[in-house]
Amino acid sequence: MDAREEALSRTEEEIRAEKAATLGRAGERLEAALAAAAEIRRALESAADPSARNRLRADYDVARRRALDARRILIIQREAIGLRNHRLVDQQFPEPPALPR
Repeated sequence: MDAREEALSRTEEEIRAEKAATLGRAGERLEAALAAAAEIRRALESAADPSARNRLRADYDVARRRALDARRILIIQREAIGLRNHRLVDQQFPEPPALPR
């Protein structure tokens, strides 16, 4: 392998590593967003005060939207690196449910 091929190989490896790191960060952000939504939902389910419930409901809606956005970003990242089947995302990171109105 000549110096040019070696440099190309190193560059390609760096690109693969950055793609993997980006995908990992997207997954971590999604995990954090899902955990935040779940925590707020648990607080909502145990809250008795109507004003606290209203505030927690609004907080949950915001946290749920953030989780859905993070999930969409993860799927986009997966698509960008050629992963087209998102069944694992659906299983590992299910969408937080909408609250009944």
